[in-house]
Amino acid sequence: MRAYQRLMCAAASVLAAGCVTVATCVASDYGEFRTPSGGIGCEYYDNSLRCDVIGGVKPLPPQPRSCEFDWGQGFRLNPHGAAFIVCAGDTALNHSPHVVAYGTIWRRGSFACSSSTNGLRCTNADRRGFFISRGEAYRF
Repeated sequence: MRAYQRLMCAAASVLAAGCVTVATCVASDYGEFRTPSGGIGCEYYDNSLRCDVIGGVKPLPPQPRSCEFDWGQGFRLNPHGAAFIVCAGDTALNHSPHVVAYGTIWRRGSFACSSSTNGLRCTNADRRGFFISRGEAYRF
């Protein structure tokens, strides 16, 4: 392919993914995205953000009695307050959503997620959030 054609294809891919620049991506009121490795998948809906990782949160605290479903696939974050560990019967891991490339930031409402080769770091309006990767996960 010629350089011009490659540039046009890259621009079309960026627009299809909802990206406004190479460094910042924007999703609609409902949206999904994943990291380039496919090891982390996220969903934005009902003004909350959920990100799951293959293998789950590590280290994983004990499952609370109130959780009757699968425990610890990832984290959920609301616009304000601390992140919490997911208790759900489904997953946010999906291999069809657009990819948030390493070195870029996904933004929606009060959320921002920075994608890197080390993992995904997401924050809310209170600057609370989580870091998640296949080998390590924590809330802050």
